[in-house]
Amino acid sequence: MISGLGQTSRILLFSLLLVASVALAEQSSCPEHFAGGQAPSITNQKLVPQTCDVCYSGYAFKHSGLTRTPLYSAEHLTGARLLLAKGMKRSSKFFPDPHIPASGRAELSHYARSGYDRGHVAPSADMPDKQSQQECFSLGNMVPQVPEINRGVWEKIEKSVRKMAKERGEIYVVSGPLFMGSKIQRMGGAVMVPTHTFKAIYDPGRRESGAYLVDNVLGAEPSFISITELEKMVGMNLFPSVNEKIKSAAMNLPVQNGGRLRNHGRQRGYVYAEGML
Repeated sequence: MISGLGQTSRILLFSLLLVASVALAEQSSCPEHFAGGQAPSITNQKLVPQTCDVCYSGYAFKHSGLTRTPLYSAEHLTGARLLLAKGMKRSSKFFPDPHIPASGRAELSHYARSGYDRGHVAPSADMPDKQSQQECFSLGNMVPQVPEINRGVWEKIEKSVRKMAKERGEIYVVSGPLFMGSKIQRMGGAVMVPTHTFKAIYDPGRRESGAYLVDNVLGAEPSFISITELEKMVGMNLFPSVNEKIKSAAMNLPVQNGGRLRNHGRQRGYVYAEGML
């Protein structure tokens, strides 16, 4: 049947099959964690080597054997989920992830006496049951964070995002590290220490998006940027199913200050020529 097609038709058919096969290859085995069921896609090819995808019950992440950290962790936060999470006892048993090749994963020894916290990318306080609590302590979901950042401004951002999800009903969150510049420290001689961490938000109900960005240094305060700006920095399409117009406009994002929430628009952006990867 195909042999009877003209050359133009055969080329068109081949192109359609190629597009379909690529789309199939990019589908996630746990689409429930991603906006539109589509996982973030890598646009900077330097990030591609030694990556693997891990799906857990409460979140999913793409791991890099080059950095020995996640490139991102993704969650679908709902009010109902967070109501369950509120009553959960926090687990604290960190573990090297068996789903990641041993040659490219973080080990407990890498963090020992490093001076850095094992900073959750997908937070444990987001997890609604015992299984997801335990799973989120995978070292594949950790990045080295300055303790004052992890326990200070980053924790406030996490609380603010949970409050937002409760008030709005549902949001999609993609969080991760950035490695900018040419002098990246390797903790324990293996795990790259991020220069920044980000948390990207998409609200499907209000069709709004925006991102927090925090330097991984003592005294840092969050910046607020659009998803479009952030995607250029991280080398990934964080929300492939979301319209570019929505991603280019930064929504107002709250930051918890004590018991109060302060709303912010965009404060400042970052422009980098190139990063470590």
